[in-house]
Amino acid sequence: MQTTDVLVIGAGIVGAACAHALVQAGLSVRIIDARLGGATAAGMGHLVVMDDNPAELALSKSSLDLWHAWAPQMDAGCAFTACGTLWLAANEEELQAAYAKRATLQAQGVACEMLDATALARAEPALRPGLAGALKVKGDSVVYAPRAAQWLLDQAVAHGKVVFEQAEATQINGHAVTLRDGSQRSAGAIVLASGIQAPQLCPGLPLRPKKGHLVITDRYPGTVHHQLVELGYITSAHHSDGTSVAFNVQPRPTGQLLIGSSREFDTTDPAVNNAVLARMLQRALGYLPGLADLNAIRTWTGFRAATPDSLPIIGPHPTHPHLWLAVGHEGLGVTTAPATAQLLAAQITGSTPPIDPMPYAAQRFAAQLLDSRGAA
Repeated sequence: MQTTDVLVIGAGIVGAACAHALVQAGLSVRIIDARLGGATAAGMGHLVVMDDNPAELALSKSSLDLWHAWAPQMDAGCAFTACGTLWLAANEEELQAAYAKRATLQAQGVACEMLDATALARAEPALRPGLAGALKVKGDSVVYAPRAAQWLLDQAVAHGKVVFEQAEATQINGHAVTLRDGSQRSAGAIVLASGIQAPQLCPGLPLRPKKGHLVITDRYPGTVHHQLVELGYITSAHHSDGTSVAFNVQPRPTGQLLIGSSREFDTTDPAVNNAVLARMLQRALGYLPGLADLNAIRTWTGFRAATPDSLPIIGPHPTHPHLWLAVGHEGLGVTTAPATAQLLAAQITGSTPPIDPMPYAAQRFAAQLLDSRGAA
């Protein structure tokens, strides 16, 4: 049986970041992934400081700091762009919410400023008239997540002992992972970072798929300059039932526009739902009327892995001493992968975590996870 210090299951952005952090900590790492794409390949790649609660803010801000530290070293294929985010206020009530958001972010040292209606129109002329203003978060960025994940893996290989194996893990048992061909790999610690597939290896994980749609246009450079998000996005993002849409448009370095967002529960059908897509695009047209004249070249869907409290599960499994979890990041996996990895690596090595690990601990779902004892 082939052994390393740590075995990471999943080579998406979270698994890749974990491998990178573990190698930086001096450990040998084996990464197992079936290369099926997953949420990293399907998502927007936004890097956004979110403040729905203190734990989300701590994890996302810590991660953004790391993304900006990495940015000068990343290759052009990662398409890192510090475009900033404009949180759009459609009316006076949302404008007051934007002021409150500014106060929260500034208290944590996040650079941001309010734009009144006139300044907003100057910053983004394509937006419809009549918006009340916006909060500009300067450090928010975008990245091409699949390439960024590969860059993290490449950096890990360059700095330490790393083995990548394209294979499907079918069972975790103590120190050992069984692959589809029946062979086994072992490690001192096993990190489960396989997104929505994770409950297949660890039954009892409280992960629920949240389906989302995205549309990308042809190239229209200069149409939009910042990532544009309606303030209602936060409410939509944390809906726990039903279907919701919100306006979210991201300018890509290619000049293309990436249009979101939608959320559907209780479906694992990857097919585009035309009714949901129509609602999403209608919402987008309400903010950017000129989208009606642009050519969309592709639509697709993906599945976010959501926990009941919308926070990821990061840290040791409560009943299996060799199993570590890095799952449940919902739509913030790309944003929060760096701090997730730093937090997990610190716990595995016994060093001081960069932020308080307790809000993300698996212990908060201990009752559900007890059901997984026969599988890990």
